[in-house]
Amino acid sequence: MTELTYTYIKQRKEFGGPYKFSDKDELIVDIAPNPDLCEGIKIMETVDKSVDIVKVMAEHEVNTTRADYTQNSMNHTEGGWPKDLNFMDSEQTLRFRKKIEKDEMYTHSILQLLLPMEHCVHQNNAINIYELYFEDCEDSDMVEQQAFRTVNVFRDPLPIKRPVSNISWSPDQGSRLAVSHSNLDFQKESNDAHINSYIWHVENPNRPELVIDAGVPIVCLEYNPRDVNTLVGGLYNGQVAYWDVRRGGQPLKFSDHYESFRDPVTCVLWVNSKSGTEFFSASTDDITKAEEQLLKRALGASVLEYEPTIPTRFMVGTEMGVVVSGNRKGKTTTEKLGVQYKAHHGPIWSLQRNPAFLKNFLTVGDWTARIWSEDCRESAIIWTR
Repeated sequence: MTELTYTYIKQRKEFGGPYKFSDKDELIVDIAPNPDLCEGIKIMETVDKSVDIVKVMAEHEVNTTRADYTQNSMNHTEGGWPKDLNFMDSEQTLRFRKKIEKDEMYTHSILQLLLPMEHCVHQNNAINIYELYFEDCEDSDMVEQQAFRTVNVFRDPLPIKRPVSNISWSPDQGSRLAVSHSNLDFQKESNDAHINSYIWHVENPNRPELVIDAGVPIVCLEYNPRDVNTLVGGLYNGQVAYWDVRRGGQPLKFSDHYESFRDPVTCVLWVNSKSGTEFFSASTDDITKAEEQLLKRALGASVLEYEPTIPTRFMVGTEMGVVVSGNRKGKTTTEKLGVQYKAHHGPIWSLQRNPAFLKNFLTVGDWTARIWSEDCRESAIIWTR
């Protein structure tokens, strides 16, 4: 019989203390390797595998049933008549209309039907802005092909580039044109070495027919509608000048400095007179120069308008957007410049009467064009955006 012994080792300070025994789940075993088990072991490479915990779903498309549209037309000639009325008889339909119009509910019914009818009319006039109209008719005769060609190019003989400030065609069927050059960019000082304007013949673009020289830049130059040889022009220094092309390009007469404008002359316009030598002139400094009491509320003129068929009437477009209608035969200031139209918020650049309807006139300014009537001063009758 073998005797089991166990040696306890502890530090000296622990001698004499109580012993504490406890259970521990631990077994120390020394197992020797078995070489026969190595034959069944296979070394495998590392394998990555992913696991998705999201529910698998499938995609499916569904479309609603397509609606089929058809277009139907109807020709409506006559309808709504009583059965006992022959609508082909004009006398019967006329008597029936008069009877209905005398009814007390006729006006009330018309007012009720007006809004739905107007809505239908607007729908009928509506168009699809994205639709390509006449797409299949490009090569047909339905679409007229517009074209133009350049006949002649008239270039300023001077080496510097100068803007064209005005063009006037001669009254002899437009065989000549007078071209004035002036730079009004903030009314800065112009180069006195380049002040010429020209008269060109439409068949000779190589060189001008006549050089017009007034000593200062010419802002506007206009032919006399009764005489192909005479012109009048507005100058940069506020004077107006008169030319006879038979005597050369130098002016025959100048306006007196005291009676002239202080700013450049923006417009000159011939008017009907017995002598054929009268004209209007306008500038941005004053259109009521002769009336000293009106200088505080004077308006600078930017454009003039005169219709020869109304010899006593003229119109002035101003820098403040106001159109002033004047009468040459007026005796007082109110009669001379009595009618005003608040047309635009800025300067008026163009003003012209309708040659077919003389009471209507067109103004252009602050990026819009407006048509006015002399019978309606409060507002324009039609305008662009």
